Amino acid sequence: MKKYVENKLTEQDRFALLQRSSQFQNETEAAVKQLCSDIKQRGDAAVYEYSLKFDKANIRTLRVSAEEFESAKRSVSPEFLDAAAAAAGNIRKFHESQKCNSQKIETMKGVTCWREPRPIENVGLYIPAGSAPLPSTVLMLGIPAKIAGCKRIVLCSPPKKDNSINDFVLAAASIVGIDEIYKVGGAQAVAAMAYGTETIPKVDKIFGPGNRFVTAAKQFVSADPGGAQIDLLAGPSEVLVIADESADPDVVAYDLISQCEHDADAQAVLVTVSKKLADEIMHILPSRAGEFPRNNCISASLERSFIVIADSLESAVRFSNDYAPEHLIINTHNAERLAQSVTSAGSVFIGPFAPVTAGDYASGTNHTLPTNGAARFTGGVSLDSYQKYITFQLIDKAGLAVLAPVLTAFAETEGLQAHARAVTSRLSSK
Repeated sequence: MKKYVENKLTEQDRFALLQRSSQFQNETEAAVKQLCSDIKQRGDAAVYEYSLKFDKANIRTLRVSAEEFESAKRSVSPEFLDAAAAAAGNIRKFHESQKCNSQKIETMKGVTCWREPRPIENVGLYIPAGSAPLPSTVLMLGIPAKIAGCKRIVLCSPPKKDNSINDFVLAAASIVGIDEIYKVGGAQAVAAMAYGTETIPKVDKIFGPGNRFVTAAKQFVSADPGGAQIDLLAGPSEVLVIADESADPDVVAYDLISQCEHDADAQAVLVTVSKKLADEIMHILPSRAGEFPRNNCISASLERSFIVIADSLESAVRFSNDYAPEHLIINTHNAERLAQSVTSAGSVFIGPFAPVTAGDYASGTNHTLPTNGAARFTGGVSLDSYQKYITFQLIDKAGLAVLAPVLTAFAETEGLQAHARAVTSRLSSK
């Protein structure tokens, strides 16, 4: 992990620290384009071939059976089921609070406008299950889809070599109430949901994280008019910690390490006003990283990570806003006040007792968040992600008469005479 003093950085140095590495390589994009086009043309046959090639699974039946569901629920521990139920309750409560009532507005007498949400009817959820299965993502994506009222929720997750799906993923799906699950992973799952096959239905929007091949496939199908919309392009996980002298060095170290645990390409950043804290973190990180089974992954990620010593907490927040992290931890005196200055972050964790782990699993907020600086212009998955808003207007004859001069003035200015006639013909009709 490298260490920098912010006031000694040139503009070019600072700019370089704010950048993430490129998500894709040309060969990744080319391979994914070929795969997506193949599945679009050949459907199930291509899905079976790619499952054998990439997952080493000789799939006979794509859809998970009722018997497999029941077996999965019996095989997971009661402790996990209790934890998943508690997490689901918090996630449901938080996303239920995002419902909004449509309000009718009379913009002028006789002209009433409003908008109403409608669910996206068919959605696809992708749940990775490689080195670290993610049953928590089933809850994060499935619960708001249910609340929104999506008519069909399709879930895809990679098969194991014995052609089964991860038991914890199936158990979580059962808690949410999702029973249409297919044994297909990677970019082939994204393509199958985007285009539809003989077995897997086409969906309108795809949600879920994945490796660079999954992300490249999402990018490809979202640009194809025959494909599907997507939630966001999720890159490697990232955290930025703002800390002062009040922060416990061990807590800060584990916050940094916990994100590095995800992926060798993940990035952890500490911005602090305390040189003493920065030195302590540099000293203890290697030994703390060695405590965990995924220490090789953690060490590789820490090589990509860095510490910035800032002149003030205000300067630290400015750096964070420019970086726009997926996760932001504020572990300082008056952390709640400092959080008011945050303008760009996926999710913010305030104070010494708010680890990212809480948002990852069970506090209630969604863990599907923007990465690679996208928090500058977008937020994470929410109830709105599963809805589209339709606007309505109700206009009576008196209202149209008042509005008519405005409408016809614009129509004539723009040279669209039929637009004007669509107004005047109504006023002259009986």
